[in-house]
Amino acid sequence: MCGIAGYLHSDRQQPSHPQLLRQMSDAIAHRGPDGCGAWFGDGVGLAHRRLSIIDLEGGRQPLGNEDDSIQVVFNGEIYNYRELRHDLEQRGHLFRTHSDTEVLVHLYEEHGGEMVTRLRGMFAFAIWDSRRRRMLLARDRIGIKPLYFFHNHEWLVFGSELKAVLAHPSVPRDVSAPAIDDYFTYGMIPGASTIFRGVEKLLPGHIVSVDADRWSFSTKRYWQLEFAPDESLSLSDWREAVSSKLRETVQAHLIADVPVGAFLSGGLDSSMIVADASRVGQPMHTFSMGFHEAAFNELPHARAVAEHFGTQHHEELVTPDAASLLTQLTEFYDEPFADSSAIPTFLVSQLAARHVKVVLSGDGGDEALGGYARYQHDLKEASLRTLVPRCLRRSLLSALAKLWPRTDWLPRPLRLKSALTNLSLDADAAYANTLTICRQPMRSRLLSMDVLNELRGHDSQRIAREGFRSDDPLSGMIAADMATLLPDDYLVKVDRASMANGLEVRPPLLDHEFLELCARLPSRFKIRDGETKWLLRELSREVLPDSIRNRPKQGFEVPLDTWFRGPLRSMFADLVLSSNSAVTNLINPREARRVFDAHQRGTALNGTTLWTLLSLAAWAERYLGVFESGYKSTYAEGVLQQSPGSPSNARRTLGQPPTPDLNPERVPLEVS
Repeated sequence: MCGIAGYLHSDRQQPSHPQLLRQMSDAIAHRGPDGCGAWFGDGVGLAHRRLSIIDLEGGRQPLGNEDDSIQVVFNGEIYNYRELRHDLEQRGHLFRTHSDTEVLVHLYEEHGGEMVTRLRGMFAFAIWDSRRRRMLLARDRIGIKPLYFFHNHEWLVFGSELKAVLAHPSVPRDVSAPAIDDYFTYGMIPGASTIFRGVEKLLPGHIVSVDADRWSFSTKRYWQLEFAPDESLSLSDWREAVSSKLRETVQAHLIADVPVGAFLSGGLDSSMIVADASRVGQPMHTFSMGFHEAAFNELPHARAVAEHFGTQHHEELVTPDAASLLTQLTEFYDEPFADSSAIPTFLVSQLAARHVKVVLSGDGGDEALGGYARYQHDLKEASLRTLVPRCLRRSLLSALAKLWPRTDWLPRPLRLKSALTNLSLDADAAYANTLTICRQPMRSRLLSMDVLNELRGHDSQRIAREGFRSDDPLSGMIAADMATLLPDDYLVKVDRASMANGLEVRPPLLDHEFLELCARLPSRFKIRDGETKWLLRELSREVLPDSIRNRPKQGFEVPLDTWFRGPLRSMFADLVLSSNSAVTNLINPREARRVFDAHQRGTALNGTTLWTLLSLAAWAERYLGVFESGYKSTYAEGVLQQSPGSPSNARRTLGQPPTPDLNPERVPLEVS
């Protein structure tokens, strides 16, 4: 688990830029506290930050093949690297280390870009082929590991985090209005887009190939989860298949040359993982985070599981003053990010990092086996939808939905406005509406006129609708989640929070072989008689205590509604509602005030919307902070500096960084 960064210039005669590469590498130093390295070629620079997990002595990067004509920088873990290495050695390849990284360069020699189809793991990497003058960027199938990139007519710039890319002076820093709209829709920015125009995320299951001589770029999808329920297998067959694969994938994820622990919420997914991981022998460390508020506290359940399996258990409480972490989290997440569970995720990662370097997590169980409460609820709506003719749904129900008042403070089954809206829509649009955290017309009212004028018909729900790739409602919902929330919310949350603390998190339930098996599992075995994750609960009968197996799902949530009537009131007033707020040109302050006041009066529960506004304001303060002399970009360690003074009501973009010396003396970076 590490961080990578690099550049490629269209002119092979371009001199090396060690100072520039150092800036990019330093920006993600937290991802690799155990070492750093760099490699330079003709117009190429590769940098690596290392967190040592496998082959502690020999796994330094960048790493090359026998004649160093191929170089790789790699972030992640390859769980089948031993099998791949054995096959490559049989084909005559010579290895100098015992790391999984070296497998990548030799696998590339054999298979080129098709190598990715043979990898089992989580990864983001860049391979430079000096003979072919070719750069290959790749990201794992699910999007567990991140990779950002930018290119223009001269430069390709890439990095594990956005901050590494922004450290390059050629990268533009213009805020994208569609990204702001997407952010208010989902609480994050989904898909290939980022908050800055022109800077992209490499999508999960994709590779980018760059021909440096022709300066041509080609993107290819190499994997997509296909849902094809297999009705030929009996329930008994499915029980055995899922149980066996779960045990196998957990064992595969335990490969490491350092101790491996586990996050333990006390929920079904993490408990089953701890159960299988505990089979290896010595007690493992487990880590939990809870709240004083009983409705949000899972510590008693986690403690019960830890005692049942005899783990070395560690737990702490999240208090309201933990919200002060928001500014720090903004530095690690780089973009506006409104998932408040990033706070307990950061804290539990901090706790775990005091004891281990690697933990297993339960992420992916809900997507694999149908665990979210919204799946259960939307399946009921899907059943009702089939009873009403489409023309009637689109006319009568749509009209009723517009007239019905908002009742967000009621339990979801009683929110008739949401139900009527969803019933009036087709299945894909209805689920996109379910995923939307700030719906129309409130979203448009919250956006500034500057942002609205630039949207030009942008449809933020399109990515969720297009992700809904199945006639089976549950499969469609899972597919939509895997196109939006999973890679760009849940996995981003865990990656940044854990890497900020020098911790590697491995999610066995997101192993692509396990997901492919579960995609063949008929939906009736995932949700049955209103019970989510039905088959997994059945498998847990002989493994977990009844108190854990039968308890309802509880998300890793923060009590925002309560906190915004207490400790977060003043923070919101200072960052969002003050006259010199950095977010003024992105939002409508009067509407933000109205939403805030309604929450304080108790006439609405707007905690999620208020946190979305607060997180955006914290991000803007960090990147677009307004001062008397104008605005500035305050990115870490001086990589970016204050932009020229401008009126405080000017349209805010990010300032340009200092231009590095393009022909400096070589900086020692453990250059290979």
